[in-house]
Amino acid sequence: MRIAIGNDHTGVELKKRLLTSVLAPHDVTDLGVHATDSVDYPDQAHLVAERIAAGQADRGILICGTGIGMAMAADKHPGIRAARCDEPFSAELSRLHNDANVLCLGARMLGIEMAERIVEVWLATPFSGGRHTRRVEKIG
Repeated sequence: MRIAIGNDHTGVELKKRLLTSVLAPHDVTDLGVHATDSVDYPDQAHLVAERIAAGQADRGILICGTGIGMAMAADKHPGIRAARCDEPFSAELSRLHNDANVLCLGARMLGIEMAERIVEVWLATPFSGGRHTRRVEKIG
């Protein structure tokens, strides 16, 4: 699976950990940032969303302080369905029912182990299709 990942300054350490753990087996493009100097989170959200929209990545992961801003910015792009998840069950349902193609995490909201479990579940869960296909199509 091709994954694009991006973060702001608050997500640097969590991203590093994810890259060396649950993301290690995947084809990951790291779109930054790599330092803790303050940056504007929408910049990375747009980079990741553009990669997915262009077919250069299958899914994306975005990390900021809460995950909220990243989700808002990514969802502005056609075809992007970003889900902010704080535990594995919402991550699973975001894939099963909503075919989420971007996972947003809050570095200030999650412990590392919980974030790893969320990513693991999100990557492993397929879209269930069926009646959910119609609903996803209505999202746009």
